[in-house]
Amino acid sequence: MKNVFFSLFISLISAVSCSKKEPQDLYPADSPKANYDTMAIDSFSAGAISVDVAEQIRKSSQKYQDSLKEALKIQEQEKKIKEELEQENKKKAEEEKKQKASETSTSSN
Repeated sequence: MKNVFFSLFISLISAVSCSKKEPQDLYPADSPKANYDTMAIDSFSAGAISVDVAEQIRKSSQKYQDSLKEALKIQEQEKKIKEELEQENKKKAEEEKKQKASETSTSSN
């Protein structure tokens, strides 16, 4: 019984596939043509970025690089200021020690 159904099924499929159909024209000659470029561009291809977007990317990356340079300059200036303050504090501490040493030596005389 299974063989009968199977053979009937196969014959039905072959009859449907062998029937002659007229091919359909997907793009008829009288179809309107677009007056713009309809070429699809892959978003990952080299030409996918528009000129404006590329320019904005360059500008923003340049601004970012400039801001990094500014931050480094500010850090260097802060380091210099801290070093100068430390040197001044050391000098003051040494002068105070000398004054105390001179006061103790004069008072012991």
